[in-house]
Amino acid sequence: MAPTVRVQAPIGQRALFITTLAVPLTGWTVHAVSLHRKLSAARRDPLTGLLGRDGFTAKARQITDRYGNSALVGIADLDHFKQINDGPGGHAAGDRVLAATAQRLTAWAGSRGAVGRLGGDEFAFAARIGPARRELRLAQLTQLLAQPVEVDDGVLVDVAASIGAACPDVLGTTDLSLLQRVADAAMYAGKHTGRPVLANRSHAAVPSVNGRRTGRPGTDTLGAAA
Repeated sequence: MAPTVRVQAPIGQRALFITTLAVPLTGWTVHAVSLHRKLSAARRDPLTGLLGRDGFTAKARQITDRYGNSALVGIADLDHFKQINDGPGGHAAGDRVLAATAQRLTAWAGSRGAVGRLGGDEFAFAARIGPARRELRLAQLTQLLAQPVEVDDGVLVDVAASIGAACPDVLGTTDLSLLQRVADAAMYAGKHTGRPVLANRSHAAVPSVNGRRTGRPGTDTLGAAA
């Protein structure tokens, strides 16, 4: 019996020791998971569920770094959104339009793409789309975002978006900040035309302040401060 007792005692001690360690480790794991979820939620826009600026930047950079010349980075800006917000449906209608736009952009970009809300009615996207399909895919996106949105009581609101996009092979860089700035300039060049604009090198020459096209909200103040 003695040998048996001597064998079981160390095993019991080890089990107790492992259990003692497991309790705080389990607690820390739960805390870490909870913290990760909170951080992930903080990086998302509460209205649309899209990535915020920081979250989008991180994922979009992964796309441009991985796919290089097959990456496409774009800006989508809703047309006449203020009229929707100030219309009969008020901000509730505006929120519904923003949410619908987010859903459509997400569906268009696919599970491997990135879509973010940069603020207000301005969205950004990044996806793997090769040169041969860019114009077709951008045209499809324009049509998708122009579908009326149903708000309260089945009322349909007409919507439209201006879209600009940029790609590394045309600009000779995968720098996300530059691609976004040029996409923004291309978007503005096609504003209210109903046609997406794929940027060329001329759009890179559009003046900017702190990486934003001149005239964009907030650039005047920032430029003066700089």
